[in-house]
Amino acid sequence: MKFWKFLVFLLLSAFYFLPSSVSAQDEFFVDANVLENNFSNLYATTYTLGLENIDATNVKAESDKGVVFPTEISKDEDITNIKVTFPDSSVGKGTQRHFTITYENSSFAVRTGEVWEISIPRLGDQTNFRNYQLILKIPKSFGLEAYISPKPDSSELGESGYVYSFGRNSLIQTGVSAGYGQFQIFSFNLLYHLENPLSRPSSTQIALPPDTAFQKVYIQKIDPKPTNVSVDSDGNWLATYDLDPRQRIDIAVSGAVQIFASYRSFPKATNQELNDSLKEDEYWQVSDPKIQELARELKTPKAIYDYVSQTLKYDFSRVQPNVQRLGAVKALQNPTQAICMEFTDLFIAIARAAGIPAREVNGFAYTENPELQPLSLVADVLHAWPEYYDKEKGIWIPVDPTWGSTTGGVDFFNKLDLRHFAFVIHGKSSTLPYPPGSYKLGPNPQKDVFVSFGQLPSARISVPAVSIKPYRVLPFFSSIYTVTVSNPGPVALYSVYPTIYYDSSEKTRDVIEVLPPYSNKQIQITLPHSFLGKDMPNVIKVQVNSSQAEIMTNKKQIVVDSLLVDSPK
Repeated sequence: MKFWKFLVFLLLSAFYFLPSSVSAQDEFFVDANVLENNFSNLYATTYTLGLENIDATNVKAESDKGVVFPTEISKDEDITNIKVTFPDSSVGKGTQRHFTITYENSSFAVRTGEVWEISIPRLGDQTNFRNYQLILKIPKSFGLEAYISPKPDSSELGESGYVYSFGRNSLIQTGVSAGYGQFQIFSFNLLYHLENPLSRPSSTQIALPPDTAFQKVYIQKIDPKPTNVSVDSDGNWLATYDLDPRQRIDIAVSGAVQIFASYRSFPKATNQELNDSLKEDEYWQVSDPKIQELARELKTPKAIYDYVSQTLKYDFSRVQPNVQRLGAVKALQNPTQAICMEFTDLFIAIARAAGIPAREVNGFAYTENPELQPLSLVADVLHAWPEYYDKEKGIWIPVDPTWGSTTGGVDFFNKLDLRHFAFVIHGKSSTLPYPPGSYKLGPNPQKDVFVSFGQLPSARISVPAVSIKPYRVLPFFSSIYTVTVSNPGPVALYSVYPTIYYDSSEKTRDVIEVLPPYSNKQIQITLPHSFLGKDMPNVIKVQVNSSQAEIMTNKKQIVVDSLLVDSPK
């Protein structure tokens, strides 16, 4: 795919003059399209543009008068150097050479599922430039703007599409990241392998991908079905399985997830959740003196993010099975040996020490270029990134300092892209629950995580099921009935209100905060024994949304039993 052309100037590296050499940045001012002489006895014979992690094609350099200049392309590790040779001289202080370098790159704009994503690395050494400007043109066919960061200096929507302008001050810290489209959709198939090694029955749990403020999960099938699905204090969905002695089972979970550009209405974090996300843990050494010092210095999530992404360096050699997790303190001691876990652990430890609730997310992150956006949880190629709690918005905000570092400063703080799919959340514990892809048996584990771009499933609404069954109905004792409210899927239900009626009168109204797919909640109803059943209804009815169930009580039998007991002998 060809991308539109735009101007960036990254590196001024090779200048020559007569009679001797001097430092280029001292002798020339560099503006976008303009090279201005700062001395009367100097002139530039070449100009080199260095592009980090960018493969340039169809390179062209020409003057403002249409004169084409010779170009050479060379590679120096991850830097592509474009060398422009000027055949004529431009001598004299204040003289200017106006020229343009254009190139094409297929990775700047990528269609990923339902979304067009733009990612332009930041400029290199900004001290080499007096002024520059980046113009970004987006065709209307890309769809509505989902996000763009940093905020452009100017923007307009014309007949052909969006036009954004970024100046030097806007691009000092970060590159440009943008997305077009309302949401992203991934389809997933997950496999879990469980075994009960005991000689007695045992229960165990697996983690299913949960809802968050930025993602909505559709569980289309779980085979075999779990006993129940619960929600832990971090919001994880945990499916329970009861295993017989020595039993082994394979579980297949399939569904889809909708990743949103902006946060949606979602239950706020509980006090327990926030308190758990401030505590010290094995890999989050909050009380360490160096961590405490950094927390006092940095103070804000943005400052912590910048520090982590700029201090740690990604070590591709450590991306291997069973790699040792260093944790926050060892990450500081070994800054050049970091992978995504260390970026995440260090952010969390400093944030917690600063009084900012923070936690870890393990999940899937889509990338076309693993060198720019590495994935280092190698069991089924998962990724780790942190979240911090925004008290004003009342939501957990995901950020990715790993990708912020490896992409040359693309902004993964102000707006995370639509490629991060959360599998599990670690707030109370730095290790539990285990993410999908971790439930393996045997020495040669197979691939268990399959994620691809997908479409919204046709079934997108959950209709709760409700049933009533007698639990204990005995003569002369209180009668107990069990109400079961279940969610057959595919999506979670929130703020569910089971209303219980005795005959036609409302008796109680409970609330179930969240009911994940394939989960059930039981409510017990106790009817006290009374003479002739005077305090007992004839019918119990339970209504949940549009679903309802009812059952006849044993009132008639109680009346008969009462008369028999009270009758004269």
